Parts: sequence; C-alpha cells; structure tokens
Amino acid sequence: MTHRGGPVLIVEGGYPDWRAQALRALASGWPPEAVQWSDRRDAEALGGQQLGLEYTSPGASAVLADSSKQDERGVDRPLPDVRISKELAALLQDAALYRSPQRWAFLYRVLWRWYQGDRAVASAADEDGARLYGMAKSVRRAKHDMIAYVRFHRRDNGAVPEYLAWYEPEHDVLAWAADHFARRMGMTTWWIGTPQGSALWDGKTLQYANAAADTASDAASLRADAGADQVEAMWLAYYRSIFNPARLNEAALQQHMPVRFWKGLPEGRLIPSMVAEARNGARRVGQANAVGSMPGKQVAVDAQRAQPVREIPSSLDACRRCELWRHATQAVPGRGPDAARLMLVGEQPGDQEDLMGRAFVGPAGKVLEDALRRAGVGADTVYLTNAVKHFKWIARGKRRLHKTPAQQEVEACAHWLDEERTRLRPTVIVTLGGTALGAVLHRKASLRDYMQEPVRLADAWLIATWHPSYALRVDDDARREEIVAAIAAAIARGRELAG
Repeated sequence: MTHRGGPVLIVEGGYPDWRAQALRALASGWPPEAVQWSDRRDAEALGGQQLGLEYTSPGASAVLADSSKQDERGVDRPLPDVRISKELAALLQDAALYRSPQRWAFLYRVLWRWYQGDRAVASAADEDGARLYGMAKSVRRAKHDMIAYVRFHRRDNGAVPEYLAWYEPEHDVLAWAADHFARRMGMTTWWIGTPQGSALWDGKTLQYANAAADTASDAASLRADAGADQVEAMWLAYYRSIFNPARLNEAALQQHMPVRFWKGLPEGRLIPSMVAEARNGARRVGQANAVGSMPGKQVAVDAQRAQPVREIPSSLDACRRCELWRHATQAVPGRGPDAARLMLVGEQPGDQEDLMGRAFVGPAGKVLEDALRRAGVGADTVYLTNAVKHFKWIARGKRRLHKTPAQQEVEACAHWLDEERTRLRPTVIVTLGGTALGAVLHRKASLRDYMQEPVRLADAWLIATWHPSYALRVDDDARREEIVAAIAAAIARGRELAG
C-alpha cells in the first residue's frame, strides 16, 4: 500500500509480520522517515506466536530472515542478512508488545540504525536506546503483573471452561500470559477475557479471539457466571483474618498492589472498607490489643504467693510497678559474681540487651569493655546492672531508639537496685551517667558535681562518670577518646578503693 507521504506498511500479525515487512523495507532502502506504519488487528494477531530470532551459535548473534524474496509487484528482491545481538533481539520482541501506535515505526528506526552500523542504538545511554529499554521494561512489568493479579473464578455444575478470569493488561501480553497458564494448569480448562480479546484453553490447545469486549459488562457477567466459589469464600475469610490494622501502611500496600488491579481481585472489594476501618479506630484498637497487653514472661508461683494484688512483686520478671514492661521483651537483671566488690550501674537496657536478657551486651557494652580493659579490671570480676530494668524506646521506622526513663520510672525500679546493693554489699559503686547517679542517691543530682572525687555513701564509695553511650553519640574522635579515658580512670579509681 502506498501513500502520498510514502509507502504504508500494515502490520497484521504482530512481531513476526513486522519483522518480515521490516526486512523488505530494508531491502528497498527505505529510511524510517519515508515509511509509515499502521497496526491492524485480526484473529491472527493474538494467535500468532512471538517467533524468536534464530541464533547461529550461543553467545553470537541473531539472524533476521524471511522466506519470501518477492516484493509487492512480484519482483525478486534479495533480502538483507541482518545480524543483531541477543540483547537487541530480546528488547525488540518485548517492545513489540508495547501498546502504542508508534511502536512499529520506532522499532523500524532502531533496526535501520543498527543495519547502518550504528551500534549505539542498543545502548541505554542513547536516546532511542533508552526509549527501547523503557518500552521493554514496561512490557516485562506488565507480564509480571498479569501473572500476579489474574484471578480465576470456578464455574458451577461442571460447565466448560471450568474457570473464568477477567483482566485489563497495560500492554499486549495476553498471549504470553496464556502460554504461561496453559503450562501451569495442565488439563484444567479456562478462559481469560480482556478488552482487546480473549484466550481459551481447552486442555490441549490455545485459541484466541481478538474481538474487543465491553469491560464493565464482561466483568459483571463473568462474576455472575462464575457463581459462588467456595474456595474464593475461604480465601476472602482468610484474607480478612490476617489483615492487621495496627500495621497498615497504605503507601506500601498501593506500591505492591496498585489500585488499578483491585477491581479484578476477589479481595479487592474488601480492601477499601478495611482501610477505612483502620483509619477510623481499628488501627488504635489493634495496637492496644496486640501490643498494649503483652503478658511478658510466664512466671510459675505457688498458691501462697499468687495474690491478685501485692505491693512488692515476687520476682523481677513479674514486676509491674511501672508501665515499661508492656513494651519490653523482658526484664534485664544485673550480672556478675555476688562476691564482686565493684558494682557498675548504668541507666537502662538497650535494644540488644532487651532481646538477649543480659546487661551491657550492645554497642555501649563494647565501649565499657574497652574501658574495663584499660583500667585493668576483668569484666567477670565486677557486677553490671542498670537503674531501670526494662527497655524504654520509641519507634523510628523499623528501629527501636532509646528513650530516657522518667523520674517516676526510676523511682519505681529503685526496689530492685536497692535489693542488689543489699545482696552484694559492694565496696565501690561506679555510676555511669546522670540517671544512674540519681537512682543510687535517691534524688536528682548533677553529674558534673560528683565527677571530681569519690563520695562516701553509707558503707560504700560512690564514683560518678559518663555513660559509655555518650562516647557513641559524639562525632569528634578526640572527644570520644577523652570520654572513654574518663570512664576507664573512674573504674581504675574504684578498683583501688575496693582493694
């Protein structure tokens, strides 16, 4: 077919037909600007397989070839032997499925440039190459989406095909997806409808029809024809049961399951109502039930001690004197020999301490180990504990960040610190940070006022210094070294006083 602006090439069979016509156009020497391309869909468009390029050898190149050697006038014209790379062959075949009126003209421009020796066209850094890569990427994403979001509905009374599905693909990937489902579903018969056409699998062969369908009416009749699917009902009940409003992230939900796919998913009609419920209070209720009432560790107690209300808890694990236990994994007791004469008191457990149930095993613990080594004190000879026994934290994304305990929480936990002091009777107590100092003194105190010299406290010496985590928060290497050295000096002084 010719046109005043140049020859018009009509593609009727998808990529194979375009390939054949592109070879004839190359043989005729027609540059891209001299050719017009048109896309006419017929029954063969969806039925024609995407023929792969025949490779001469693994890792070599692909050969574009065609059996016909006559032009429109019946004149023999030798067709060119066009060799392209495997990568370009794959890009062309994927981009051929890209739904755009300009796709065939663009693909011919790419092929023309390659044929003229311009290999840059296959690079993503080239303008045409970047467009080609973008088209192929969009098609590959559409292939993935169709496999992920097609939902088959089972028909009643043994009707054939057994399963029906409706889907609206972004690009012409129906034939590709139908081949996938045919290989996966064996002898089970099914039909997939789209606005551009449909695919039918009778258990042996695939049949295509390209008659455009009305989206709304076909989708509605599909669901009516499918009837009540017992498996689908079970799936919907399961989907609702696993939906946790307390953990709803709408942005992530729409990223992984775009809204445009919801109408084709059985669970899609549940999502808006569940999101609305989460916004209107279900999220708060879910958090209260799932997090706010964490029971903590189960502690076995005898009947004499299992009282409904008691002033002093029977064990640290059973402590409910403040609310920190609700959000902590477990209480973290002190550790070390009961005969230790040197007690080191920190502020509270950190994230790793909360998970492991051991004091000073996180980043601050590593700094403290360094300070103990410098002071010549073995970590297994001292008693390590904290003023507060449960981890207080705030959420920052997926991380749990330390939050300083309130004074009432320090006072509530004083019972356990006093119990440790009474049991160990240490000669020297080294407090690490202001919170620990206040907990040992049973009142607020300035850390700097107590860092100069040891202070006599009843039957023990009190030495105050920085908390190891302070060294982790400073950016200056010299200042960090000063802090660690100060902690080591305080521990060394405590060792001397402890004899």
